[in-house]
Amino acid sequence: MENYNTNNIVEIGGIICSIPEFSHEIFGEKFYKISIKSKRLSDSYDILPIIVSERLIDIEKLDIDKIIHVVGQFRSYNKQDEVKSKLILSIFVKEIEFSDDENILTLNNSELIGYICKKPIYRKTPLGREIADVLIAVNRSYKKSDYIPCILWGRNAKFCENLSVGTMVKISGRIQSRKYEKKLENGEVIEKVAYEVSVSKFSTHQEKVENNIER
Repeated sequence: MENYNTNNIVEIGGIICSIPEFSHEIFGEKFYKISIKSKRLSDSYDILPIIVSERLIDIEKLDIDKIIHVVGQFRSYNKQDEVKSKLILSIFVKEIEFSDDENILTLNNSELIGYICKKPIYRKTPLGREIADVLIAVNRSYKKSDYIPCILWGRNAKFCENLSVGTMVKISGRIQSRKYEKKLENGEVIEKVAYEVSVSKFSTHQEKVENNIER
């Protein structure tokens, strides 16, 4: 039987950079959204969305510039509008605590076990760097799944190029944010943010390939 508690684990530290905003309510339990800054080794930051229940922490104490340590899961849901659905990603909190330790600001670990649900897209940058985009489905209880975009590099990217849809994979990496520009039908260009797991370790049930190069 699949263990839904171990196939999607996120541990992250960060600085709160937005005030709590009501997200949704389930059976009387209210959930709030905040953003945190997670530090990369390059000293740049990823701005990541967090969903936290009022039952886990006093929401009024989630002040900007406070450091928090979070354990949870990387989750998705489809937001439907009049034209199409959009994949919304966030870190769903299971444990949260305040911290005074600035060393945890670079803590950003994800461990996922899921199934490739679209053919991997392999490409090379103009400088010759190998990259692959992979979408994996991570099963959750109540017959739900989270669809997680992942980006692989180097040997991992080349290895997954020909993997078939349905292949079970295990990955380790960090959740990152990436800005990009989108051109609308009226010609207007807007800036948007994508979230994905930047993969450092990748394996299937048949073979294991690792790439531990820091980025």
